[in-house]
Amino acid sequence: MTKYEKRFVVGDIVDERIVMGHGAGGRKMHRLINKVFLKHFENPTLSKLEDAAVFRVNGRSLAMSTDSYVIQPLFFPGGDIGKLAVCGTVNDLAVMGANPGQISVGLIIREGVEMAVLERVCRSMGRTARKAGVEIVTGDTKVIERGTDEGLYINTTGVGNVSARLKLGPEQVKPGDILLINGGIGEHEAAIAIARGSFRFKANLESDCAPLHTLIRKLLLAGGIRMMRDPTRGGLATTLNEFATATGLGFIINEESVPISDGVMGVAELLGLDPLYMANEGKVVVVAAEKHCDRLVKTMHQDPHGRKGRRIGEVVDEPKGVWLRTRLGSLRPLIMLEGEQLPRIC
Repeated sequence: MTKYEKRFVVGDIVDERIVMGHGAGGRKMHRLINKVFLKHFENPTLSKLEDAAVFRVNGRSLAMSTDSYVIQPLFFPGGDIGKLAVCGTVNDLAVMGANPGQISVGLIIREGVEMAVLERVCRSMGRTARKAGVEIVTGDTKVIERGTDEGLYINTTGVGNVSARLKLGPEQVKPGDILLINGGIGEHEAAIAIARGSFRFKANLESDCAPLHTLIRKLLLAGGIRMMRDPTRGGLATTLNEFATATGLGFIINEESVPISDGVMGVAELLGLDPLYMANEGKVVVVAAEKHCDRLVKTMHQDPHGRKGRRIGEVVDEPKGVWLRTRLGSLRPLIMLEGEQLPRIC
């Protein structure tokens, strides 16, 4: 190794360069966060590693979330990079119990991008923000040299108010609690796979990209919510592994209960993907007290984004970790993947 080379050490592995898997939501990314980012940035708020940070300013509880979007292609069935950026930010705030309010937008544009493409993306962002009741209040633009891809990337930061009385988080979760989800999993990743046109098959699939703050507000009013998260990169199984790590408890989901459409299952089988790890952009995983189950499911069914909501599992003291109860009654461990299934899906 020359004096110009630096080795990047993460946990018990040594990488000479960042690879795509470091941003894919799996174990490789979590090691990067814990061994590099937390090493230099650690503080009590950041260390919780939630979808949004909750903190107090002048006696008010606020939530703030930031995310970057590098999805390819820019336009896909059910959405585009602009809609995705707004929805993703709104949802990250909402699962923390916040009422999303303001969003900042940073655009990084490659030289040569058609003005019509930029106009279309911005129109979609504005329309989605107005529909969600949030304002885009500030932003930034940078242009970089030409490259091989479509060359438009978006960073968003959102803020929202949180009720000081609301108590959500891993410390609230108890054995005997239940797991709910508001609809079928894997739809976003399946739609992106088809939109890329690299595979010789067709399916009538759309991304589930949608703002969920209205649904989540109704669920909070129904009561009994312990913790929530939107299962984006890494899908349902990765989100549950994050729950298990944060709580020290076990999470069991029932194979027959997890909603997966025939279209998603077909794409998964053709590409060798596992739907439990496929990305979503319009789903929320809810941990709630068991006695509130019926009311929460009924509340989901009354919202357009929760019509297929259902109970999918439960929280247990033992065994620890994440498990799938198969149709045969056995338990299959669901570990966090090392890297990714498909790159650049959000």
